Amino acid sequence: MAGIYIHIPYCKQACHYCNFHFSTSLKTKNDFVSSLLKEIVLQKEYLQQEAIETIYLGGGTPSLLQKEELPLIFDKLFDTFNVIDGAEITLEANPDDIDDATIIGWREAGINRLSIGVQSFFENDLTWMNRAHNAEQAIKSIKIAQEHSIDNISIDLIYGNPTLPDDHWQKNVERAIALQIPHLSCYALTVEPNTALSKMISQQKVENVHSSDQARQFVLLMQWMEMAGYDHYEISNFAMPGKRSRHNSSYWQGKKYLGLGPSAHSYNGSSRQWNVANNNLYIQSLAKNELIFEKEILTDTQQMNEYIMTSLRTTEGIDLNHVSTKFNDAARKTIETKSKKYITDMKLKKELSRIVLTKEGKLFADGIAADLFF
Repeated sequence: MAGIYIHIPYCKQACHYCNFHFSTSLKTKNDFVSSLLKEIVLQKEYLQQEAIETIYLGGGTPSLLQKEELPLIFDKLFDTFNVIDGAEITLEANPDDIDDATIIGWREAGINRLSIGVQSFFENDLTWMNRAHNAEQAIKSIKIAQEHSIDNISIDLIYGNPTLPDDHWQKNVERAIALQIPHLSCYALTVEPNTALSKMISQQKVENVHSSDQARQFVLLMQWMEMAGYDHYEISNFAMPGKRSRHNSSYWQGKKYLGLGPSAHSYNGSSRQWNVANNNLYIQSLAKNELIFEKEILTDTQQMNEYIMTSLRTTEGIDLNHVSTKFNDAARKTIETKSKKYITDMKLKKELSRIVLTKEGKLFADGIAADLFF
């Protein structure tokens, strides 16, 4: 089975840390939706009739779509692809876009999972990030969704920023647990090049992030979530039983997916391609029933390294039997050999035919993965 990701490239305002593709001008939004409907049809054969088990609307801010636009998109998707009954259909939403009417409209359109960009329940953090919502809206949005029986909710929280002391971080996590949020995605604040945050730090207008603070808050996070009964199933993701993100899990499991919209990436098992990251060019090309994208044919080495990188981030880890089957026994032997020093240092552990990160190892996941690369 496969998944579909749709990138909605519009936001009310720019968060200081964000480096995703988006525009704060909504002038082209109507033309974008029309173009997206065309792209859905043009990409009909990309997944080769494979059944669709997840649909994910990300961005940008998908919750900026009008209530009549979502049914247009879903009708086209269901007419074009074989979407299974019970498919997970996720919408990313900002708290300030959520009210009773929008929730009802989303449910009627087929949304059965919400990913809410809370980031923090503290006003000073939200102001520092230049988020469009406030702390009151963050809590209210969750309760509104729950009142309308959307129980499959994920929220994003950010840690490691200079405005977040440990006690506030603990209160953020405790608030999420108290609200009975079944899924949390928690990210260390990253200073990406060419963002407003990067510029402000270079101009010494705001304090830089400190890796030691981020490491400490990540360790605390793991402790708190384990005590609350959450499964730390991927480096940045925690879920109550049965509430893992099926869509994001498909990325880590190497399943095929089709990306629609400007900058969206697609993967068919042997190649990867990504759409032009320019709204106007995207719209103009589809007006001519054409697509602008770049494509990369993945070598065996690239596929091996991608598998190491993604699988090691999960609680299941690297499946050595899978490596032998998909690649060869020599690749398996190499991974086992390279892993030994990390097993000795108690950053990795071997569980039957799997190599997984220990709690300490999760602090060094990217570096360990890179060292295991071919």
